[in-house]
Amino acid sequence: MPRAALLVSTALLAALIPLSAASAADDPAPTPVDRFEGEVPFASQPADGIFTWGGDSDDPPALRFADRADAPEGSKVLAGTYDISGYGGFSHDFAATEPAHDWSAHKGIRFWWDGQDNGKKTAFEIKDGGANGEASELWTTSFTDDFSGWKQIEIPFTDFVYRTDYQPVGGIDHVLGLTQMWGYAVTLPVGVQGQFAMDDVELYGKADQALRASVTTDAAVYPVKEGGTASVKVTVATTGTAPIDDPVTVTYETAGGTAESGQDYKPVSGTLTFPAGTASGATRTIKVPTLKDRSAESAETIPLKLTVSGAKAPAETPQVVIDAHGLPYLNSKLPVKKRVADLLSRMSLAEKTGQMTQAERGAVGNGGDIAAYDLGSLLSGGGSTPTPNTAAAWAKMIDGFQLRAQATRFQIPLIYGVDAVHGHNNLAGATIMPHNIGIGATRDPRLAERTGAVTAAEVRATGIPWDFAPCLCVSRDERWGRSYESFGEDPALVKSMETVIQGLQGRADGRDLKDDDKVLATAKHFVGDGGTAYGSSTTGSYTVDQGVTTVTRQQLEAIHLEPFQTAVDRGVGTVMPSYSSLDIVGDGQGPVKMHARADMINGVLKDRMGFKGFVISDWNAIDQLPGDYPAHVRTAVNAGVDMMMVPYSYQDFTATLTAEVKAGRVSEKRVDDAVSRILTQKFELGLFEHPYADTSGASGIGSTAHRAVARQAAAESQVLLKNSGNVLPLRKSQKVYVAGSNADDLGNQTGGWTITWQGQSGTHTTGTTILQGMRNAGGDVTYSKDASAPTSGYDVGVVVVGETPYAEGVGDVGNGNDLALSAADQAAVDKVCAAMKCAVLIVSGRPQLIGDRLGGIDALVASWLPGTEGDGVADVLYGRRAFTGQLPVTWPKSEAQLPINVGDAAYDPQYPYGWGLTTLTKAPKGGEATLRKLGRAARTAERAGAASAGRKLVGEARLLVQAKVGQSITAAVSKPFADADHLLLTGKYAAAVEKLTEAYRAA
Repeated sequence: MPRAALLVSTALLAALIPLSAASAADDPAPTPVDRFEGEVPFASQPADGIFTWGGDSDDPPALRFADRADAPEGSKVLAGTYDISGYGGFSHDFAATEPAHDWSAHKGIRFWWDGQDNGKKTAFEIKDGGANGEASELWTTSFTDDFSGWKQIEIPFTDFVYRTDYQPVGGIDHVLGLTQMWGYAVTLPVGVQGQFAMDDVELYGKADQALRASVTTDAAVYPVKEGGTASVKVTVATTGTAPIDDPVTVTYETAGGTAESGQDYKPVSGTLTFPAGTASGATRTIKVPTLKDRSAESAETIPLKLTVSGAKAPAETPQVVIDAHGLPYLNSKLPVKKRVADLLSRMSLAEKTGQMTQAERGAVGNGGDIAAYDLGSLLSGGGSTPTPNTAAAWAKMIDGFQLRAQATRFQIPLIYGVDAVHGHNNLAGATIMPHNIGIGATRDPRLAERTGAVTAAEVRATGIPWDFAPCLCVSRDERWGRSYESFGEDPALVKSMETVIQGLQGRADGRDLKDDDKVLATAKHFVGDGGTAYGSSTTGSYTVDQGVTTVTRQQLEAIHLEPFQTAVDRGVGTVMPSYSSLDIVGDGQGPVKMHARADMINGVLKDRMGFKGFVISDWNAIDQLPGDYPAHVRTAVNAGVDMMMVPYSYQDFTATLTAEVKAGRVSEKRVDDAVSRILTQKFELGLFEHPYADTSGASGIGSTAHRAVARQAAAESQVLLKNSGNVLPLRKSQKVYVAGSNADDLGNQTGGWTITWQGQSGTHTTGTTILQGMRNAGGDVTYSKDASAPTSGYDVGVVVVGETPYAEGVGDVGNGNDLALSAADQAAVDKVCAAMKCAVLIVSGRPQLIGDRLGGIDALVASWLPGTEGDGVADVLYGRRAFTGQLPVTWPKSEAQLPINVGDAAYDPQYPYGWGLTTLTKAPKGGEATLRKLGRAARTAERAGAASAGRKLVGEARLLVQAKVGQSITAAVSKPFADADHLLLTGKYAAAVEKLTEAYRAA
């Protein structure tokens, strides 16, 4: 056989398969899938083949075709060894260049397994639909290795369930399409060293109609106002849309539930019949009338029991729900405080613990657990998206989850959260802003607010009312993999950019939260995440992220806590603690994980700062606390964490918290406080009145108006560090040679937290690269990524280099990353800059070490991660806008200098904090005499509270100083220059000019 997976004819099979193996006369002969005689190679897509995979380099098993005298079929078997710490296994994908296979004639799939009697479960999954084996739906089941020697494992197709924890494409149609099969996969047990052998994978038995036909209802929950009638649509559908062969009957009756038959609703029962030949998709309707009384009541359920013959029954019993009515908490005219108190007084402990629980969308599957566990919140982690990844699909998905919450007693809506950290970055086609480090470079608080407003509008239009942003970290070490999430290294700069909170939430009193273009914001990560020391992390191979921040009490207050007080004053709705530990010098506690620091969460944030919102944990963060799981739960809750992000362990969390309360280790008062805070924000958001998505703003997602804001942000974020001979701005008449890895790569340009958690190189969303932006600007541009094209005949070169995407500790320096340009980028810079005048743009989340090449570079630009709007970068390159950006962090000469920050006693960087040349604007002349005049005017502006005038005066002094300094940047220049920018941000305009004068004299 040239391909074991080819479905051979029945005649050929009759010759291959012994009569003793044949099934009953009316069953089709077994159909081989894999014989493991070497006819299928070890190969991966697009070829037909077997391949391994795993969570890291050690996890994929070692496979071989082994000769076995006891092989159940033939002479060889598939054998292997494994030692898996994360996850690992192997797949057989059929050739993507051939049609998918039709397994619909058979009952199931079976294979021989050489049991090791280890008691471990082995997962077996099959792949259907989509373009190929790696772009298909995954359906899974498992078997237990509790036997020794060869055993034939038979798995009916009815045993397979849709995978909810992972789908390579997020799902296609959620129907097991046996006519479009692409192979199978085996996931081996974790935590044991083992070996296995497998043989003779084949299809067996005769399919019954229930494998091809299914009965579904149009929803799982049918809310209806008291006295109204629910309409339940029942549909029969077949794989491949063929008409049904045999009749399908559906017997129904209303039975059980919390509603009382005859008092709350009229009981209904009967039978629906879909005759043979009925077209796939045919629908019948069952109506369930409810009755009205004069009582105020919580919601009541009426299960509609369906018994199906001739087809697969619905996965669950649909429920009609009579809406809660007449209770005070439902009265939108009452003050929120009274509504919260009324609802809280009615809730059980289980309902309260459910409100304190947040699960990942992928963990709850079809959403049945939302009502079962009274869940208060769901989230999408980075890259956790519906399929297709469209605004409409997001809204539909979240509405489906909200519908589930309507089946709970008080119909408390979910609050759905997402990491929209630079635009709605999980959504393909959304407007992606520069990362925060670029926003910090703009020094433009009003623009920061506008970027937040665009983000909020696009997020809320997909049904999401909660954004885990902004990050208020003060990044003190650029080796940190999250440094680009910070607005900068100076708390004064971070505070000035917190206008983004108003962009997200609206006015500080929360009155705008219910609007269809506002979302609840999250100040993160409380507190000190930007100050973790290199080498202090104990998380996997991370070096900085989630490590220890060691500070004096004064340093903690001045650097890391200040931005959070500003956020509280701005009315931020939620706060997220940091994974990191805090070690306050002299307090005797040593390093303590922030999720355990009651002194900081309860004492400082809630009591001293007056924070009235709720505290949400980070992803599985409580698992990093010392002790057993009950200790994790009570420690975090008692420390002041109100809602726990427990993506896949929500069942354990709710059970454990309930037990801790009953045991008295967590007080009911603490639970009531947490739930009150959560409910307050839900009421403020208007979710009780409008739980479902308002998609009226969906047309604005990725719109020209929104992209214009992102384009401006990209332009203003560009920091011109060097500009010898006024190479920039470019002229459209010039012939420009463009090179470098990041000139035409949208993924590198947008960075981490874009479509997926880590981001990825290449084109994964809608936007404009820097190269395309230059072309759009009318430039005469030739592009050669690696600078291999001839370099003669050009007026100027533009080399765009820098980093590839990363997020969190994965991007830590020392964890497979450094601050040096790649060899290819260095070669491109060297070649182009040796051949012509050149400008080098560094697209990165942090400074890159470029000092050894500065002499050969005419112009240098810190482009940061500008987002989807490369046109904004082109705007400053071609002079449509002036360069106005300033360094939000210090640019070091070497890694040995790190950490290096404004205010350090020893300060000798490549470029100081606040540095940024400009174009289209001439620097003032007159030297110290002009600086004295500017200083006097700045003092007057400061006394008058004329902030705008004061900033402008300091800006003029800065330009004058930079014009004199040029590239002769010494320590004597850098320190007062950087100090001046900090003073400017704190409103000390006269002192800022004095510092700039000091820098001028040192030049």
